[in-house]
Order: sequence, then structure tokens, then C-alpha cells
Amino acid sequence: MRVLMFGWEFPPFNSGGLGTACYGLTKALSEKGVEINFALPKNLEISEDFLNVISTNLPKVKIKEVNSLLVSYATSYSYKKRFSLIHKNANSNYCCDLLQEVYRYSLLAKDIASRVEHDLIHAHDWMTFPAGLEARKVSGKPLIAHVHSTEFDRCGGHCVNPAVFEVEKEGIQEANQVIAVSGFTKNKVLESYAIDESKIDVVYNAINKEEFNNFFTDENFFNLNGKKVVLFLGRLTLHKGPDYFLRAAKKVLAKNEDVVFIVSGSGDMEYQVIEEASRLNIADNVLFTGFLRDEQLKKIYQLANLYVLPSVSEPFGITPLESLASGTPVIISKQSGISEILNHCLKVDFWDTDEMANQILAVLENKELEECLAGNGFLEIDKFNWSDAAEKVIKTYEKAVWKKCFQIL
Repeated sequence: MRVLMFGWEFPPFNSGGLGTACYGLTKALSEKGVEINFALPKNLEISEDFLNVISTNLPKVKIKEVNSLLVSYATSYSYKKRFSLIHKNANSNYCCDLLQEVYRYSLLAKDIASRVEHDLIHAHDWMTFPAGLEARKVSGKPLIAHVHSTEFDRCGGHCVNPAVFEVEKEGIQEANQVIAVSGFTKNKVLESYAIDESKIDVVYNAINKEEFNNFFTDENFFNLNGKKVVLFLGRLTLHKGPDYFLRAAKKVLAKNEDVVFIVSGSGDMEYQVIEEASRLNIADNVLFTGFLRDEQLKKIYQLANLYVLPSVSEPFGITPLESLASGTPVIISKQSGISEILNHCLKVDFWDTDEMANQILAVLENKELEECLAGNGFLEIDKFNWSDAAEKVIKTYEKAVWKKCFQIL
């Protein structure tokens, strides 16, 4: 089977879980014989809009780079800022508005679809749904819309961008088949986008556990003097709940001052959460590391005694699995897709910072509880593997092709 896939981040050019998921899924699909051409927007200093194929270390996966200013988790504001910087230094065909650039990218997708042989089109999240629809116009092949998050997740349920909502709605409604990363996400799609439930398949994300099995001995590279460490790792944005993490930290520190809270990540709330730590008068016990990857990422997981995911609205949540693979127990938000299927962890409502603080203290002050959660969680994540996820995606592909053939007949 040949798949033309549209995404907007892919390692090492990723800043969040979607890129990690795309890598894991495409690797597993390729190992099962699926041939993938992955179209990725990337700003390059060249005049051509369509580039040559680039080889990757994944068998049967080829990356096609499209000259575009679209970047991971872009907002209208961040896109305009990026455009103004680029436009000052070079003449370009980039659009000055995020939505216009999304549609410019979709028109470039037509060229890709006309050149690349494929049996299916697979588009990840709203920025590439228009590209998938335009590609389908050229080839007539079935379109799979893969929903990793909705506009309701990204804005925390408030102040939905109506233009983004319409793009997302069109892509989901017009797709031949839809993949949701959790039942949590499936229900949001059904509530907000009015499609037939039979059109949606749930395929949970996974993890390559072996990538986190290299344990390090340098546990004091932050000079923490033996203090307990609680970690938040993720994008510093509204729906990830970093502000709730800090409010819980304040309550923990009122009872135990020998705790360090590490905030690892970057995002539009970065300055806000730094100011929040100062306002709460806990800045001496909070470390901000910025965005980490590779060995630094693995070290920070292993340094922590506990990982906390306090998301306001989390479609899935790969980071708790990474933490457990690193031997570190987790507390996760009940408002997350991962909470549906992960059992060996503590769960809390994101807004209940009193209970969040109580759970943090319970783990830090009870070595048996910490070891029980870590040990059983490490074993449980064996059920989260990309091979199984790929099998389910292939079944969705086959369903979409079968439905398309049935319509033709």
C-alpha cells in the first residue's frame, strides 16, 4: 500500500508530541510494508516550492519538503511575527496570514499528489486537512483525517478561533475516514463536528520503550543537594496546564520546602509561568530548563522523583509513557486521553490543585508508593507499542479503500 501523508512536524524538526507520534507510526507502518511519502512544510532559502526526495533512516519512508512558513503549533500571532522577520530579509511568496499560508500549502499539495503514486492520503491535524482535500481532488484517492487535537483542546475550551474551527470541521466532515488518538478525542469530534460515529476509529499513540532504557548515573547535574524533584515537561501553553502545576507546587512547598519543581518546555505561556512562579513566591524552588530533546530529555525524566501532567484538555499524552519508561512514576489529569487506559498512576482533575498537591506529597513521602507506581507502570507500558497502532491504522486504510470502491461500484 502506498500512502501520501501530510504533516507539519517530524523529528528532528519537532516541538511536541505530534512529531513523535508521526515518527513512531510511520516507522511501524513502513516495517509492515506500507510505502510512505511524507510531505512536510519547511522554510528553506531556495526558489523552488517543491524539492527533491530526501532519504531518512526509516525504510520505505521518504520526506518531501515543501517551502512554507508553517511551523509546529503556530498561532495567528506567532505566524505574523515569523512572517515579518522573514519578509524583511527576502522576497517570498509566503502569505502574511496563517490561514492564507495553510491554503497556499494546500495548493502546493496538488503538485505533490500529481507526481507521487499513492493509494491513500493521510493528513495530520487541521493545518494539513486542506492539503489532504486538495490532493484528493487530483488523485481521487481516499482521505484519512488523523485528529491529534481539536481547536477546543488547544484553546482549553475557551475563545475558539472560528476560522480554524471551520477548517478543522471541513477536513473532518469531508474525510473518508477519521482517526482519533483517544476516546476522549473521539467524543469531542462527535460533539463538535457532527459526523457519523462509524466513520471514526480510535488508535491510541504509543512509545518505543527501548529508547528510554539507557539509565544515567549523573543524577546531580543540577546540584539539587538531595532534594526531591517534581517534573512538568511539555509545551508551555494553555491546555497543558503549567499554571495549575505551579499552584499545586505552592501548596506542596507550604508543607515541604525540600522539593524542587522543574518546568521543562517552551511555548506561548513561557513568560507568564515564569512571572507566576515569582508572584507565588516560589521562584527559588522552580527551575525552568527550556525545550529539551534527546539525551537531555532522558536525563530530566530520570532525575525526577515524579512527573505530573496537569492538562486542561489532553487528547492523548505521550509524555507520561516516556516518564514511566524512564522509571519515574506519574500523576495525570483525568481530562486526558491517556487516563482512559493507563492504570498504574495517580489521576486528578486538573483544577483540583489541593488534591494534586496531596498526591505529590504522598508519592514524595512514601517510598513504597513511589516504587510501586514506577515498577508497575514500567511494566504496563508494554501494551503501548507502535506495531499494534500501525495494525489498527492499516485496518482503517483498508476500510477507507473498501468504502471508496463500494461507492464507485
